[in-house]
Amino acid sequence: MYDIIFISYNEPAADTNWSALKDRFPYAMRVHGVKGIHNAHIAAAKMSVTPMVWIVDADAIVLDDFNFDYIPPRAERDSVHVWHSKNPINDLVYGYGGVKLFPRLATINMDTSTPDMTTGISDKFRLMPQVSNITAFNTDEFSTWRSAFRECVKLSSQIIDRQDSEETISRLDVWTTEGYERPFGKFAILGATAGRQYGLDNQKNIEALIKINDFDWLKEKFYYER
Repeated sequence: MYDIIFISYNEPAADTNWSALKDRFPYAMRVHGVKGIHNAHIAAAKMSVTPMVWIVDADAIVLDDFNFDYIPPRAERDSVHVWHSKNPINDLVYGYGGVKLFPRLATINMDTSTPDMTTGISDKFRLMPQVSNITAFNTDEFSTWRSAFRECVKLSSQIIDRQDSEETISRLDVWTTEGYERPFGKFAILGATAGRQYGLDNQKNIEALIKINDFDWLKEKFYYER
């Protein structure tokens, strides 16, 4: 078994999701309030004492049939593993927001200059077929907009290795059109639309793309875009 680390910053539902995880897995640990996505994951890896570490985002509602019991073959223990997650607004199911299993030392030594944190850990990647959680990011206007904006910047700029162009276009179409009637769905669509354009405008501009990890900048952009 590997350590389970729950990472939170200021997400509205973090305490509720943490309590649910802790009830099922009492040995789970929490990193809270570390500024910067890369820094938070480094702190989580340093807290762990196992060779790999499970990462659970603060907006993850872990499904009852997901048990954190997967042990990779020895040859794949230096790979980033990402499970599927269900989007509560547009019903997309893919790696966005899913539970992750990271090699601990590679996480501590990750490249912190990358817009997408997972690709800064390892160039070896495994997408796991099981759905691990609902990524319930739609808790308020800003959190919903921010999550959609960040993901659609990554999709449209194609900064993630091994992206399938047709699949990416299809996902962007869903992000920018589906789920308006769901809780905070309007803000998901607004964020997705703005993120898609920002990613297209800055495909080759790493300095601009890395801003998606600056939550203060994102808040300013949210109020400007509104």
